[in-house]
Amino acid sequence: MATATTVSRALPSLPSDWSAEKDFKPVGSITASTQRTIEPVGPHFLAHARRARHKRTFSEDDRIQAQERAQKIEKDEESEESEPEDPMMLQREAKDWKSQDHYQVLGLSKYRWKATEDQIKRAHRKKVLKHHPDKKAAQGSTEDDNFFKCIQKATEVLLDPVKRRQFDSVDEKADVDPPTKKEAAKGNYYKLWSRVFKSEARFSKQQPVPLFGDEKSTKEEVDGFYNFWYNFDSWRSFEYLDEDVPDDNENRDQKRHMERKNANARKKKKAEDNTRLRKMLDECSTGDERIKRFRQEANAAKNKKKFEKEAAEKKAKEEARLKKEAEEKAAKEAEEKAKTDREASKKAKEAAKNALKKNKRVLRGSVKDANYFAGGDASPAQIDAVLNDVELVQGKIDADEVAALASKLNGLTVADEIKGVWSSEVKRLVDAGKLKEGEAKNLA
Repeated sequence: MATATTVSRALPSLPSDWSAEKDFKPVGSITASTQRTIEPVGPHFLAHARRARHKRTFSEDDRIQAQERAQKIEKDEESEESEPEDPMMLQREAKDWKSQDHYQVLGLSKYRWKATEDQIKRAHRKKVLKHHPDKKAAQGSTEDDNFFKCIQKATEVLLDPVKRRQFDSVDEKADVDPPTKKEAAKGNYYKLWSRVFKSEARFSKQQPVPLFGDEKSTKEEVDGFYNFWYNFDSWRSFEYLDEDVPDDNENRDQKRHMERKNANARKKKKAEDNTRLRKMLDECSTGDERIKRFRQEANAAKNKKKFEKEAAEKKAKEEARLKKEAEEKAAKEAEEKAKTDREASKKAKEAAKNALKKNKRVLRGSVKDANYFAGGDASPAQIDAVLNDVELVQGKIDADEVAALASKLNGLTVADEIKGVWSSEVKRLVDAGKLKEGEAKNLA
């Protein structure tokens, strides 16, 4: 069921004194409770406000708005700076359209390949208004329509993407010549060459194109720029310069011959353009101070690395020499110390051996001084028995104990004192389990 709100959306522009309560009469099942005030919104509200302010009807407002739009378009076109027309250009023959500068014909020389489709259409409209044969005739001019045909042909070419690309490929007036060595030396080298490469960049299949940069560019940026241009993938073609191919009504062999001739000519021009671009890059890179600086830095880094390597090798050799000398010295010192230790050990052993012999003589001498513990003259059997016991005790004790026992016996001359020392030693050995009870009884 429709409501008053639905009606308001269908009638956005309404008189200011209109209201649903006064003029809208619901029908059918619509009741008074569903009635709403309808107001225009958005652009319709602005149009409604404009009509109310100026007290215009719908038709008056539409007519005035159309006039203002037309005046604005004319004013915009007049505000654009018009390019002076070359008198020689106005005298061109329409049949020579292929050699004409289409951008110049339309007054777009300063835009050229950058001109937008809208600019081309507006330029065409301005030229038509000025050079249309009917307008010329009305002004009493007797000029022919050759230039008007040139205008039409230029517009046809520039509004066709394929034909325009073919023309832009051979538009030498859009090219920026590379600076001479003298110009590059006196001027801003990077600014001059940037203009050249920006001009060439219009032919690149890959976009965006790396910028030429300036003296602050990094090595990665410069390398990326030259790598891109030395491997440049261009869409540039030279079909626009083809010689006219005969119509189908002409001899087919002649037509094929002309097509092959055109194809070969395009291939040759493409090769020449690639050579031109590479030569230009060589010339640019030769004078590029950044490349020279990067090479110097690379050589300096290489030399530094070389010097560091040589220094490291020299240091390693010196350390190896010092280490070898230290090892040889340590080995020699160790050998000498070992020799000294051996000699000292040998001497110590000799001394110990001599001391042991001396101490043993003291032990044997002690029993001799005690007359082998006999009351009168000691019999051979008594002497052998005592000496055997002395040997038995000596065999049970080490050199230190022998020395200790000898120190106790040394200087003693009284038999009882000597016997007491031996008795104490035998008892100690028996207690230690080194002698059995009853052994060395001649000393106990």
